[in-house]
Amino acid sequence: MKHDLTITPLFMNAAGCLGFSPDLHSGVEWTRLGAFVTNPVSLEPRSPAHGQRFHAYPGGFLLHTGYPNPGLTQALRRHVNHWRRSPIPVIVHLLGRNPVEVEKMVRRLEGVEGIMGVEVGVTSQAGLVQVVSFTQAALGELAVIMRLPLERAAELGQAAVQAGASAVSLAPPRGAYPAVNGEIIQGRMYGPSVLPLALKAVQELTRLGVPTIGGGGVYSHQDMDAMIAEGALAVQLDSVLWRYAGIKLFT
Repeated sequence: MKHDLTITPLFMNAAGCLGFSPDLHSGVEWTRLGAFVTNPVSLEPRSPAHGQRFHAYPGGFLLHTGYPNPGLTQALRRHVNHWRRSPIPVIVHLLGRNPVEVEKMVRRLEGVEGIMGVEVGVTSQAGLVQVVSFTQAALGELAVIMRLPLERAAELGQAAVQAGASAVSLAPPRGAYPAVNGEIIQGRMYGPSVLPLALKAVQELTRLGVPTIGGGGVYSHQDMDAMIAEGALAVQLDSVLWRYAGIKLFT
């Protein structure tokens, strides 16, 4: 079942940027966000990635964390009451290795007060079959957002929506950069340099009629307005939230 998705105000955090639940003691005016997206949650616990995890380059940085998290059971124990008391709707970002895991996680989240939807991540190598199967596995009582690789979002977006997703969002592109010691550092790309790629993806998706949550390289009102003007139904903020320690940039 496809659900209508309304985000008001028109921006939210991206997964992995503000933790697993809104910190009501942080001083952040949460109601200035249209929704809160949790850190990625997998069915079983995940450990942090090994090796170098952060590398800056002109215009941004590479990040490789491995998406560590305590697993769904512990996430529910620790955060379900925070989700219920959240002043804004919660979207739980899910990392599933296969459709069976995705379906198990979604069923456990259905009926939890405060959760309005799930955002389902796929790998950068995901093909049409995987995107469709993950989308269908997530369908139920909650709105489904499929988080697609930015570089391939136009290729996969229509299939996700046709399979029942309410919208698609954009995962950070992956890149590689030479370190001083000659080592090639790989990871997800963040920073203002990502904006041209992200804006192009939003253009392509909206022209295809795909409901799209924009994101990537958004560091100002002007960046966000450009995505909305190109048809994005909302915009996710990522590393700007770390750099400026909150959403006061957009107040």
